[in-house]
Amino acid sequence: MMPIKRILYPTDFSSYSNQAYFHAVAQAEVHGANLIVAYVFNPGQDEKQDVESSRRYWRNQLEQIAPSNTDIPVDHVFLEGDPATEIIRYARDAGIDLIVMGTHGRTGIDRLLVGSVTEKVMREAHCSVLAVKLPKGVSAPAKPDVELTGKR
Repeated sequence: MMPIKRILYPTDFSSYSNQAYFHAVAQAEVHGANLIVAYVFNPGQDEKQDVESSRRYWRNQLEQIAPSNTDIPVDHVFLEGDPATEIIRYARDAGIDLIVMGTHGRTGIDRLLVGSVTEKVMREAHCSVLAVKLPKGVSAPAKPDVELTGKR
């Protein structure tokens, strides 16, 4: 078995990412690994707020993520750019052993039209990727879990 010492958990604060969080924390506990929580900010993604205020908001949201088990070392990484590209680059440069991330679980035409950050990461990452989806029959909320004007 390959040793797992550094686990990357990229989040977009969706229900899909939140589900993956529990798996990332469990893997960190089992392997005695460091957990790196990452968010990739895409400046063109949010047109409602100015870029600096949006950047501050998402950085603050990111830094609030911490497992209740204080024995797990946690780092927070704020990246900017295309999510898949930045996750892959960071994982390679930081020597990540495992990436744990959520997926919408779309197939067929939906996947082709929407694209998949998780799929691209799975194809191009140098390390193993654990893709976590919501349990069958559980649907994601219609609106985002985190709103730009509210607190988590």
